[in-house]
Amino acid sequence: MADYKAPLRDMRFVLNEVFAVSKLWAQLPGLAEVVDEDTAAAILEEAGKVTGGTIAPLNRSGDEQGCSWDNGVVSTPAGFLQAYKTYAEGGWVGVGGDPQFGGMGMPKAISAQVEEMVNSANLSFGLYPMLTAGACLSINAHASEELKERYLPNMYAGVWAGSMCLTEPHAGTDLGIIRTKAEPQADGSYKISGTKIFITGGEHDLTENIIHLVLAKLPDAPAGPKGISLFLVPKVLVNADGSLGEKNSLSCGSIEHKMGIKASATCVMNFDGATGWIVDAPNKGLAAMFTMMNYERLGVGIQGLSLGERSYQSAVEYARERIQSRAPTGPVAKDKAADPIIVHPDVRRMLLTMKALNEGGRAFSSYVAMQLDTAKYSEDPTTRKRAEELVALLTPVAKAFLTDMALETTVHGQQIFGGHGYIREWGQEQLVRDCRITQIYEGTNGIQALDLVGRKVIGSGGAFYKHFADEIKAFTDSADTELAEFVEPLKAAIANLEQMTADLLERAKVNPNEAGAASVEYLQVFGYTAYAYMWALMARTALAKQAEDDFYVSKLGTARFFFARILPRIHSLTAAVKAGSESLYLLDAAQF
Repeated sequence: MADYKAPLRDMRFVLNEVFAVSKLWAQLPGLAEVVDEDTAAAILEEAGKVTGGTIAPLNRSGDEQGCSWDNGVVSTPAGFLQAYKTYAEGGWVGVGGDPQFGGMGMPKAISAQVEEMVNSANLSFGLYPMLTAGACLSINAHASEELKERYLPNMYAGVWAGSMCLTEPHAGTDLGIIRTKAEPQADGSYKISGTKIFITGGEHDLTENIIHLVLAKLPDAPAGPKGISLFLVPKVLVNADGSLGEKNSLSCGSIEHKMGIKASATCVMNFDGATGWIVDAPNKGLAAMFTMMNYERLGVGIQGLSLGERSYQSAVEYARERIQSRAPTGPVAKDKAADPIIVHPDVRRMLLTMKALNEGGRAFSSYVAMQLDTAKYSEDPTTRKRAEELVALLTPVAKAFLTDMALETTVHGQQIFGGHGYIREWGQEQLVRDCRITQIYEGTNGIQALDLVGRKVIGSGGAFYKHFADEIKAFTDSADTELAEFVEPLKAAIANLEQMTADLLERAKVNPNEAGAASVEYLQVFGYTAYAYMWALMARTALAKQAEDDFYVSKLGTARFFFARILPRIHSLTAAVKAGSESLYLLDAAQF
């Protein structure tokens, strides 16, 4: 496998040239004082060094060795502990954290690029700081000042880690039926009892403490999701002076043996009257959890993008070097027995598909990150509300579409290697295995599609969708004629999505099955249309600069490929949406 090299040039292109993100930062009081274009460039450069030089070399060995469990003790693979210390000492765990508690205070548009780099380098490794950052988000937004001051500094510093304990053996997506209980104590604490499964980083040897955020129900809680509360439950209790005390009453019952991400400890966690403290108010646990979820679901989408990027880097290097057969037009490498496989149309189709989906995904994830920054930092209520609604709309698309495209991309990379892609030594099969989980955790992609259609589109009466559609139409209406080759298909795509949305809103009023029947294909059409917008924006910049650098020529060529060969996928997907729900209900359960 090729050595991983962070795509810094493309990251700078997206942030600085396409979105001019430093102008946004200058307008947001919480960011104007902490980050500018030069600061961002320096941070990304350093992140590229640590991820490529320290973390990436552990990817294959970590997969082969995996985590081990021995009587409740979980050990990570060789090299992980030292690499984690290096990563933590660089401040990377707290790159987006609140500076008041020791975080770096960077915007999501920057931390998203760092996430891409660490997950491209080693997805299993990247999950440990990701879960810590997610737990910190919820604590910082919803916990008391006392809890924030006690726990956040060490978590941002990477001295302590975090986990999110949501899922139970009988309760995955339907968290309203969880059974974990929280009993109030006279001193204001709670005793937490129950079992959680699939807990990423629930136990490991990378940090001296792990701070679990646990969903549980109080004795008098109302039924369903309205009765869920969130509790902070440390692995090791913390004394009043900040030192570590005795071990809490919790344990890791086992770790899962998985298809991929084998160096990430996926744990069964048992809470046996463990001491915890409530985060936010009673029965407000879902709100606290969803503060983290908007960031984490984008983060999972970025994980998919990361694996697609790693797969592409290896595949394009291999395609330039591997010689097999002659080009259809005649010998290219006349001094060799055969031509490099990059001359063959099908190999070029796969490489360009990977490139177009990766670069479109990087632009889209950065765009969503910018909306998160605006929603968090803007002082204008109208601007903030619009950004919040865009985040709500686009988060399920970012999670599901990026990861669906990532599986396609990693499989293309494996296919380019042929038989070598199927065996371990080249690394491509690991990327396919690791990628598969991204479509499942943090809410399966089918659930994301239901969320998009049911809650965000139909639930808002189309209002959230209108923000995005109006922005695209404003762009196409104002675009110069020289952009016509990109703007005209984008116009057709948004008109198609507009009509599909209107039809779905009407059909759902009559038949409740319509939303679920259309949801996955609708999300896919939405995703391809969103990527078309990203590619039109990138083409506008590249067109103006194509004489300066081959980078822009490559960008334009990839944009043309996207519009010619990938965007037309929306037509068959649209036909499926229009077909409605009837054919899904022609069979009784016994007839399957």
